[in-house]
Formats: sequence, C-alpha cells, structure tokens
Amino acid sequence: MRRASFRDETVDYAAVGATQASDLMQYPPHGARPAEESWRLGSGEERFRTAGESLLSWQALKAGGLTVSEVRPASAPGYSGVSFDEEGKPIVPPSLMAEQRFDAEGTPLVSAGSTVRVHGRLGGLKADAELRVIFAVEEAKRIGFALGTVGDSVVSGEESFMITWLPNDEVWFTVRAFDTPVAWLYRLVPRLVQRRRRELFTRYLRAMSPLWVSPA
Repeated sequence: MRRASFRDETVDYAAVGATQASDLMQYPPHGARPAEESWRLGSGEERFRTAGESLLSWQALKAGGLTVSEVRPASAPGYSGVSFDEEGKPIVPPSLMAEQRFDAEGTPLVSAGSTVRVHGRLGGLKADAELRVIFAVEEAKRIGFALGTVGDSVVSGEESFMITWLPNDEVWFTVRAFDTPVAWLYRLVPRLVQRRRRELFTRYLRAMSPLWVSPA
C-alpha cells in the first residue's frame, strides 16, 4: 500500500550519481557546493563487515540524530541505480540485493531505488527531506549507497556513503556530497549550506566511527 505522503517523482537535480565522479571536488555540478571527507574506522574484515551492516541499516543517519521513516522499495523491480567509473563515465553498479531485507526493528535495509523520509534539526533549522537511494552496492571490498533529494529539503543535491576495505587492511568511511540551496534562507545566506554540511559530516562520523571521542 502506498503512503499518501509519497510521490512517484524523480529527484530534483540533474547530476544524478555525480557523487561518484572522480573530479567532483574540482568540477561540481553547476551552482552546487561539493564536500568530501574520509575517516579511518579501523582495520580488518570484521570491522569492514560490522561497519557495512551498520551503514545499510541507516545508522549513519539514525545514530546521527535524524529520524528515518516511510522506507518504500523501488517501484520498478530490478533497479540497480547509477554510478561512475574512475574516469567519470556512467556505469550500472551491481544490485545490492535480490529481495528486500530488514533490520532488527523491521525497517527495510537500504536498497537501490527505494524512497525514504528523514526528519530532524541541524543547528536549530529543519532537516526534513524525501530522498531516493540513487545506487547501492555490497561488494567484497566496498559497501555503500547514495541519496538524492526528491523534495521537501532546504537544499537540492546528493550525498554518498561508502565503506572501503583497502589492500593494506584499513577500513575507511567516505562521505561525498554536493548541495544547492533551495529554501529562501539558504539562498539568502549561502554559508548556511556549508555549515549544514559540516554538521552532517560530523554527525555521520560520530555515528559510524568506533574511534570517535566527544569533545570535552
């Protein structure tokens, strides 16, 4: 059954999948502010698997202080999203899963093409949005997904979350994003976009990293 609050609409920006472009930081989509941060989570297969399971159960957002609700699978079966290779050429990534999976609370895990609503506040300002999972991958050395804005957000754009198990056995968490202001306040005061992004990145790190130490 469809929830009345959902709309079968496309994302509200043109550069779909651009968080995977190798030159995002140098050549972001027109009018967008790019951002990228990477953090070492530890090392070894156990850390990689644990971090990956946490990520796919929305923990970067949920433990980061955002409420995740109304997760709806893709309307088109078999959707696997979009991505880019190292040269920035679009490719079709592997599908995350053949059938829907759920976490211990019964919330559907991340899957390509699904739609989700998030609610929360950042610095006293609303952080509500309807988001689409642009792609989702679960590979031997890489687990992650990207979210694109569909509507109701103060900014328009995309962010990707990726857990990578490197050849040196280190496990890294990388978040990449680009944002364009939509709400009048963010258009009027562009630095709010940067502040919003900085706080989100800090929350994601706190949610995913076992090495996080809260400031005294």
